[in-house]
Amino acid sequence: MPADRPVPLDEYPIHQAPLSMKHVVTGDRNAYDRCIFHVFDHAGRAVLIAGLGVYPNTGVIDAYATLRTGDVLLAVRASDALTDDRMNLAVGPLRITVEEPLRRIALRCDPDPADPDGLSFDLAWTAEFPAVWEPHHTQRRGDRLVLEGRRFVQAGHVTGTLRARGEEHVLTPDAWTGTRDRSWGVRPIPGEDGGRAAEEHRPEGFHWLWIPVRFPDRFVMVIVQEDADGRRTLNEAVQVFREGSGRPDVQLGWPHTDIRYRPGTRHPESAVVHLADPARKPLELGVEILGSSPLAVGAGYPPAADWQHGTWQGRGWTDRRVLDLSDPAAHPMAPHGVTDHSARFTLDGQTGHGIFEHGSSGRHDPSGFTDHASVAP
Repeated sequence: MPADRPVPLDEYPIHQAPLSMKHVVTGDRNAYDRCIFHVFDHAGRAVLIAGLGVYPNTGVIDAYATLRTGDVLLAVRASDALTDDRMNLAVGPLRITVEEPLRRIALRCDPDPADPDGLSFDLAWTAEFPAVWEPHHTQRRGDRLVLEGRRFVQAGHVTGTLRARGEEHVLTPDAWTGTRDRSWGVRPIPGEDGGRAAEEHRPEGFHWLWIPVRFPDRFVMVIVQEDADGRRTLNEAVQVFREGSGRPDVQLGWPHTDIRYRPGTRHPESAVVHLADPARKPLELGVEILGSSPLAVGAGYPPAADWQHGTWQGRGWTDRRVLDLSDPAAHPMAPHGVTDHSARFTLDGQTGHGIFEHGSSGRHDPSGFTDHASVAP
């Protein structure tokens, strides 16, 4: 289609600026619009992570899915040229279909004809709680705004079929949970020269927690981002109830987390998140780690060395890999990124399941980490 013609989305009254829906308002190369899903069983046997993103100013659409079972991680990644059909959320063998906005979404990964024992799935994600906004997220390097994201998060159940390594899993709502995050804005894409700001404003440390939890009658979301000194730059703790319950969202104070790390690492094994209700009654969110999947291995998050989101791989690129996670030395950069841990949670006498997303790199005074080499005793 010629660049000077309307695109199909221009038919709808959804414009936010006097531009075609083909264009985003910003000219920043790092503009993005993407989603991530976490699907995991309550016994800790499997962790599936899947997502899709578009990068309008670099002309890229890409998607990925990783499944960890035991010490094996299967990864499927795909990338292609972005087209004007923004409603078609598909790249290579990966597809996301919004069947009912904010309620029902289909996730699919087609099997590889050359490897019938490889990763494939046909899943239906169904919301159980309303979507809730996360705090407006901004980050600067020197004076430049390098990250600005608007995000919402939601929890539900997942049904369907997941196949991998010759085994078929039939997902049921009582044994599997699905959480998701939807975000858009500006976020760094590899390949840009950061100039003086990158040289003179290197962060000494980064500490991150993102914790969505599905309980039988409520959804709890906790977010914490801190710098090396422990100064908090992002904070949220909220409790959301089912639609129709008549119960409003409840803020749960300023969360503080005690994490028990595996000795010699920064790998969390359990934690307690200290919360408080509006009457200042203390609440403890207990965390028991079940399974773990590092986002820098297979999923395209920094500091992955083989592929990262938004990078141009050429038209019709698809890549499938089987990765061994039994030897940490085989993936030396993984601990410097973010890892998604499926976990069992307890709160106020209830048991729930969710994701304990954790990232800790460099100095973090509250944790006792002094530099990038520092680990738990």
